[in-house]
Amino acid sequence: MGETYGKILLPESYSSDIGVMWELMLVPLLTICVYICLSMSAMVFIERVYMGAVILVVKLFGMKPQNRYKWEAIKDDSEDTNATFPMVLVQIPMCNEKEVYKISIGAASNLSWPSHRLLIQVLDDSTDLVIKDMIEKECLRWGSKGVNIRYQIRERQGGYKAGLLKQGLEHDYVKECEYVAIFDSDFRPEPDFLRRSVPFLIHNPELALVQARWRFVNADECLLTRMQEMSFDYHFVVEQEAGSATHAFFGFNGTGGIWRIAAINDAGGWNERTTVEDMDHAVRASLKGWKFLYLGDLQVYSELPSTFKAFRLQQHRWSSGPANLFRKTVMGIATNKKISLYKKLHVMYSFFFVRKVIVHFFTFFFYCVILPLSVLVPQVYVPKWGAIYLPSIITILHSVGTPRSFHLLFYWVLFENVMSFHRTKAVVIGLVEAKTANEWVVTEKLGDKLNNKGSKSQSKRSLLSLGKLVVGDRIQMQELGIAMFLFVCGCYDFLYGKDNYFVYLFLQVITFTIVGFGYIGTFLPTPLPS
Repeated sequence: MGETYGKILLPESYSSDIGVMWELMLVPLLTICVYICLSMSAMVFIERVYMGAVILVVKLFGMKPQNRYKWEAIKDDSEDTNATFPMVLVQIPMCNEKEVYKISIGAASNLSWPSHRLLIQVLDDSTDLVIKDMIEKECLRWGSKGVNIRYQIRERQGGYKAGLLKQGLEHDYVKECEYVAIFDSDFRPEPDFLRRSVPFLIHNPELALVQARWRFVNADECLLTRMQEMSFDYHFVVEQEAGSATHAFFGFNGTGGIWRIAAINDAGGWNERTTVEDMDHAVRASLKGWKFLYLGDLQVYSELPSTFKAFRLQQHRWSSGPANLFRKTVMGIATNKKISLYKKLHVMYSFFFVRKVIVHFFTFFFYCVILPLSVLVPQVYVPKWGAIYLPSIITILHSVGTPRSFHLLFYWVLFENVMSFHRTKAVVIGLVEAKTANEWVVTEKLGDKLNNKGSKSQSKRSLLSLGKLVVGDRIQMQELGIAMFLFVCGCYDFLYGKDNYFVYLFLQVITFTIVGFGYIGTFLPTPLPS
């Protein structure tokens, strides 16, 4: 059986010629790929263990932000509120977000801060004139209540969100503001957000940014949002906390944070050269010597994309953008004179290379390409420590972010393997700066759309309209193609293999197939012609 297993895919008539090519070319090439993937696995494993150790030290030794930085509550009984309360600008960028625009405007208007020391700037980039009118009227409504709010539209096109934020800071009426808090249209900060974050900036002049943790109002909406919550919770609880505690550096999340405006200007202002203007600015500010602070107990609720299309487009931007930024900043980081060599290595290797590039390549190529191919080529040996043990430890470490979803951990791994296909493509696009590297699609937010408009009759009509769906809108042919490949490998391993990889392969086939047919996330009813 062992001899047949090695040659079963080779027809008899071609066994001599193809057998030579098989032995001399394919086997060595696949073996090299296995060793490359094992190296990447070890890199990801070491990174995960290191961050886990940092978090353990932070928890054991009580290294809370209040113990590392000075913080004093702002007193309300001061006679001179102008001296006690600095002028704070709140920027709310939005674009055609009809379902959620009231959320952030209302939350910002209810912030606990003296009204004459708070300026809210709604930056509307909407192209729909009806929505623009709705947003402007909402601003006027809050303005009539005594809220210092300005409705602002873009004066110059270009630059996406970075251009919008940059133009917002250019207006004369914001010159007296010292700090700027940024909230996307679906974010809803608690009233005490400024009172808990601004004192860190007041008493620690070296701090440029205070970042809050994201939480989600629709985490339980569907399995897709639960998977996203698991990934985000690990990002904030481990990655952001570790970066803040060790290097006072992490990537700004683009919203839910407050900046010192002087630091923004010192770093050169918002730059639209990539689709990750938040990360770009954080890197440039860090290279100027500024420090960042992550506050895990300061939480801002927002909305997760619940449709797979919106999630996939978001992940493309969040994967291609950092890779493209890495390409453009790596030499500047390496030659910078203001930060230590240790911090340079952290930013280039840990922050960018491992977390933004290697982890995606390793996940897709090892689990969706190399490991399945090794089933068909028995001469290639994949050690158990690389295929099972290290990945299991990495997965368990990942569970610390969301203990309530521990029972979903295995499916999360299968889903992340599916998404690694899209992320790997996006990383390659970003590294080579292909045409879609700077493609920006605003992430769709549903707000209460489903609750307000979803009805049984609409659900029935949407089911009847399934046949009218366009391939590529819901049916994902690439995922189905990978599912077919993994199914062939799984069947072959079931019949002739000895490592029982077919158990994993068949489960991965099911996950790729579910995503391929669009049965993941919320399905919005398709309007039918009357």
